[in-house]
Amino acid sequence: MTEQGDPAAGQDRTPHGRPAALALGALGVVFGDIGTSPLYALKESFVGHHPLAVDPLHIYGVLSLIFWTMTLIVTVKYVFIVMRADNDGEGGSMALLALIGRRLGETRWTPAIAMLGVLATALFYGDAIITPAISVLSAVEGLTIVQASLADMVLPIAIVILIALFLIQRFGTAMVGMAFGPIMAIYFITLAALGIANIVQHPEIIGIVNPLWAIRFFAIDPRLAFLALGSVVLAVTGAEALYADMGHFGRKAISIAWLYAAFPCLMLNYLGQGALLLDNPAAAQNPFFLMAPDWARLPLVILATMATIIASQAVISGAFSVTQQAVQLGFLPRLRILHTSASAAGQIYVPLINWLLLIFVILLVLGFATGSSNLAAAYGIAVTGTMVITACMLGVLTFSVWRWPLPAAAGVTGLFLIIDGAYFASNVTKIPDGGWFPLLVAAVVFTVLTTWATGRRIMRHYLREGAMELDLFVRSTLASLKRVPGTAIFLSSTTDGVPPALLHNVKHNKVLHERVIILTVRTQGVPHLPLQGRTTVEDHGSGFYRLILRHGFMEDVDIPAAMKSVHDCGGPISVKDTSYFLSRQTLIPSERPGMAMWREKLFAWMIRNAESPMAFFNLPTNRVVELGSQIEI
Repeated sequence: MTEQGDPAAGQDRTPHGRPAALALGALGVVFGDIGTSPLYALKESFVGHHPLAVDPLHIYGVLSLIFWTMTLIVTVKYVFIVMRADNDGEGGSMALLALIGRRLGETRWTPAIAMLGVLATALFYGDAIITPAISVLSAVEGLTIVQASLADMVLPIAIVILIALFLIQRFGTAMVGMAFGPIMAIYFITLAALGIANIVQHPEIIGIVNPLWAIRFFAIDPRLAFLALGSVVLAVTGAEALYADMGHFGRKAISIAWLYAAFPCLMLNYLGQGALLLDNPAAAQNPFFLMAPDWARLPLVILATMATIIASQAVISGAFSVTQQAVQLGFLPRLRILHTSASAAGQIYVPLINWLLLIFVILLVLGFATGSSNLAAAYGIAVTGTMVITACMLGVLTFSVWRWPLPAAAGVTGLFLIIDGAYFASNVTKIPDGGWFPLLVAAVVFTVLTTWATGRRIMRHYLREGAMELDLFVRSTLASLKRVPGTAIFLSSTTDGVPPALLHNVKHNKVLHERVIILTVRTQGVPHLPLQGRTTVEDHGSGFYRLILRHGFMEDVDIPAAMKSVHDCGGPISVKDTSYFLSRQTLIPSERPGMAMWREKLFAWMIRNAESPMAFFNLPTNRVVELGSQIEI
């Protein structure tokens, strides 16, 4: 009953408010993930799966790589380029896919671009599982620095925190969100203060901004330098959040928060960790917490844990938003989506996704119980894979949508493909150490997304095959059927032919209502639509109308509410005189051309377990009639 269609012009969705307030909010929500990277990024370079010698050459080399990675990938790629690609104010892989698809239309490259967007979304779910696990576990591991005997308590405490985090999701994030900004502001200030306190001991550490240190690292030890990229990239985990959360705070606020707060504070902390290692190489076991004096370590553990909870909350909320987009764009079946705020439409809760994430996060923590280092191995490949895909889509965007000259588009895209590709290649070496996990998650999610999209396309094809033209139906039934008072609305997944529910109603009940409306809900390639121009009506005479109702992919659909503003279907539509007829198809997998048998069975299972259209479209329960039919696919 929902069909993706051509977009209409959206309305201005740019967040309004004082830049400082928006930037503070962005600091809390957007930068939670990248802000907690200092807990493990530098440490993994020296104690991870490919440990480096803790000497000035390697310390300076790694820090130079971190600085230039944050500069090129986060600042240049995302802040200055990718964030310009806003889809009616919204960002993220799905929004970028919709934007490119809308601008290009149907071309020979459309399927490949769609697959890239779907693959990026699949990798995001892997990221959404790993982020809470590694962030919370890394913070709680700070207890071992405070008191070594607490090592056995790390895992239970981390699991309790994670369970509590997912349990509170159904209450919404509005109240917690109010505290995000101030807490993260204190956290970033603490990062900077700890860094400065150690930098003053070795002010020469600032020299790492010279890229020659990174070049020298590669020249002297190319193999280890290449492997180190897999740990260095952990410093920019969460960079995708800058783009994905653009709809909440706007490009300007996020840019301000990054350039003037997050980036300087993060670099000061990394420099401070490097300065500490110059004096005390043994501190490589956990330089973040060892930067602090003894009396400050327990408060630092508490503050870091709060920051990791915020980082986890942000990625969980992102998973809910991505899921909603995927449902509206036709890549997932209808799911139960609950709104947790009467004023903020973007605050949603998806129970199925929440519990699946919780299960996999706990399994991940238990499965990689030896510590955060193994989780770090799993983390990098999900992040770098998404970055490579974004770079590919950036090439399409700059050349085909923005119409950059070919040399400029190829040069920029090639540069980022080389950088992102190098980081991805480095993380490929970690597949046996844990990198297999996000790839497995991505493969499963990718299969589900593509199976649903392909199955819907095949099902619509077979429905159209046997469909009767509406005008022919009207002519053939008028003389033989009795008309009864009221309005009947038949939901249809296509904009042509007679829906199965209408045919079955005529066959079994042998009556027609005075007014018959065939309704198709179409999802547009923009997040939001203006209130005007959402409907298109075709009058087929004799009380028959075909109605198309459009909505943005970030919007919920309330059909009864939308019907109140429709006056072109023979006058106002009264709620008490209207009945809704739904088609419920039972799919029978067969050997007909389409998908493999196991995918057809998967699609049929998803159809059976999808949220009822009655609940999804907010239809009144006492005015709905469902009529079933069987379809071979």
